[in-house]
Amino acid sequence: MANKNKKGARKWYAADLHIHTPASSDYQEKNVEFLEILRQAEVKDLSVIAITDHNTVAGYRKLNEEIEQLRTLKQLKRILPEEESKLKDFEKLLDKVLVLPGFEFTATFGFHILGIFPPEKPIREIEYLLLELQVPSELLDEGSATIGSSSDVLKAYQVISDAGGMAIAAHANSNNGIAMRGFPIGGQTKISYTQDPNLLALEVTDLEKYGSRTTASFFNGSKPQYSRRMHCIQGSDAHRIKTDPKRVKNLGVGDRATEFLLSEPSFEQIKLVLESKEFNRTRPKKQITGKPEFDFIKKAREEGSNIIQDFHENYSVRGGYLYSIIADICAFANANGGTLYIGVNSDSSKAIVGLSSIKQATSQIQKEISHKINPPLKCSLDSHKTNGKAVLRITVPRGDDPPYAVDDNKIYVRDESETGLAVRDEIVSLVSRGMSIEDLQVPVKAIDPKQEKVGLSRPHTGVEINKQDEREGVTYYIVHDLRNDKKVKNVTVKSARRLWHYAIVNYQKIMKEDASIKIDWKGNVGIVKKYGSSSKKQRYDLALKENGLIRYYFGVNDDGLDEEWRKLLGLEE
Repeated sequence: MANKNKKGARKWYAADLHIHTPASSDYQEKNVEFLEILRQAEVKDLSVIAITDHNTVAGYRKLNEEIEQLRTLKQLKRILPEEESKLKDFEKLLDKVLVLPGFEFTATFGFHILGIFPPEKPIREIEYLLLELQVPSELLDEGSATIGSSSDVLKAYQVISDAGGMAIAAHANSNNGIAMRGFPIGGQTKISYTQDPNLLALEVTDLEKYGSRTTASFFNGSKPQYSRRMHCIQGSDAHRIKTDPKRVKNLGVGDRATEFLLSEPSFEQIKLVLESKEFNRTRPKKQITGKPEFDFIKKAREEGSNIIQDFHENYSVRGGYLYSIIADICAFANANGGTLYIGVNSDSSKAIVGLSSIKQATSQIQKEISHKINPPLKCSLDSHKTNGKAVLRITVPRGDDPPYAVDDNKIYVRDESETGLAVRDEIVSLVSRGMSIEDLQVPVKAIDPKQEKVGLSRPHTGVEINKQDEREGVTYYIVHDLRNDKKVKNVTVKSARRLWHYAIVNYQKIMKEDASIKIDWKGNVGIVKKYGSSSKKQRYDLALKENGLIRYYFGVNDDGLDEEWRKLLGLEE
């Protein structure tokens, strides 16, 4: 058992939850001993490793059998000196490194799923799970990544979760990953494979990269169709002891690991983190001595303000800065949660101001959260340094008891990168969410891609406008916000904000047959307008002929267009 933090306080522990042994048929160094794997884990300063051979637990079983055999020989006083030395090495290393049993299961379509279990889980029970997932009994010890017809991805998640394990999508953004690009399955299937509540995390290969196109950025909760924010971790997928110098993508033990903020390095603690909404308790482990730790604040600034994060240079009461922070916290709690960075501007080209006293800022903001926001909301505040400047990070959870309000009566919501007061129907929606026993983030059930309904789905961003009625000379509209699939009634030009206002104004022009509106039709779909600078996301106003009607979608960005839309519109990939 790995050493515990005696004080019980949280600290960072490194874990590599994706390690193979010679029990995998594609292992690259067949003569490697288990002791060498543990030694390398110690060299890499790992506190936890998981042995995840392909569709088998044979490697973990052989490790335990070897140790038990040495212990039996010692008990019988028949152990040789070199065997006793080996046993001492095993026990010394196992006191430093926690070894978890697991497997890398090959589901339908060839997708790889990690199943990781507590150390006390009987090996026979894990083998039974593999049989339940339709791994042929004759291949149970083969360690092959190809096992023929097996179980669906969603069933794998369910089976692993029901057995008390952690289901993690292996190298999700790469080959055999559930989020790999270009694989021909339907959109709803992709959503369910990455958003299923039994899936605890995505293992990605680009966690240390910066920019808005990284996998972690895509699954940070800002995409309407992928609204469940996912924990993203990294693992080595080691098929050898050390990285191959000729093929550096063939990593060794611990060469791509994750650090977890834990009170002790245990299966239970890691599982709790991945089940929680605390996204500030994981980070990529730095691999080179002297190399600075991964600067997630730099990464956040490159992504900029969006629906789940924002930045404030100042927190003073004068000028309304502190109130703006509280309003953002309220809005995040009413939506999908989010993160605020205090002491830094969202513009990555501007110098970082930093905070002179993190302690004072933390105390004042915590006090304001406690006094201003109702019902009570527990946020996590911690300090970090970027470019030598101190920055306060506030992690806001998705609220369990919405709507949340400032000063009891001001209910704020998030609209892309802006915070504003909620309109009536948004308040009604929040109240309904608070009263519902269902988790509104649970995705729709996946269906077989061959059975998916043929036809063009709505874009996933932008808004659709429909006229509702007129009352005393004022026109009211129904706004279908495609970013969260909510319909809001009784919206007027005057009450609408930002994108809604833009959409209503342009919808009015179309309805009045304004000569300036020219639609570029391509079959049943058309581009009404294309706008936005090349350095930022392009936006589109679109039209769709459907059942004898024309639907109009305003302010759709690239994230909202699936492959079928892009193909029909003739847009570049």
